[in-house]
Amino acid sequence: MADGGPVPIRAAALEGVPHGFFGRQGGVSTGDVAGLQVGFGAGDDPDSVTENRRRVIAALLPGAGLAMPFQVHSPDVAVVSAPVEGDDRPRVDALVSATPGLLVGVVTADCAPVLLADEEAGVIGAVHAGWKGVLAGVAEAAVETMRGLGAEAECITAVIGPCIQQAS
Repeated sequence: MADGGPVPIRAAALEGVPHGFFGRQGGVSTGDVAGLQVGFGAGDDPDSVTENRRRVIAALLPGAGLAMPFQVHSPDVAVVSAPVEGDDRPRVDALVSATPGLLVGVVTADCAPVLLADEEAGVIGAVHAGWKGVLAGVAEAAVETMRGLGAEAECITAVIGPCIQQAS
């Protein structure tokens, strides 16, 4: 963003699909969660989280809605067709959607974010890939849920975003 807002890290494999991974740069949160903190569960000021989410949307797909889960380290997946916030967030570790103009996202720290898309079918997914959820099959469940919305497994592109390294 030209105003010093967040700049997404994009994956060439998802060119043509609005997507991105973000670090802390370009946000308004302060203190221990300074920067672009978009999770409501981190003890941040809710107004700062809302503004940070607005900035993420503006950087990816201005005017879009945003759906993010209440992550619980599970293999569970929810289908979303509208923005979800606050207590309405499904308690899952992956969201999938076939709704144009809706962004889906997850928050990670030491877990990996995985974005999925079947561009032709118009079906997307975001997976919080923590070790418990991965071991229990969250990625496979997300693909199966996407197939239920019309995606074809062989047409789904998956990209893994930045995450913590062993030395970190």
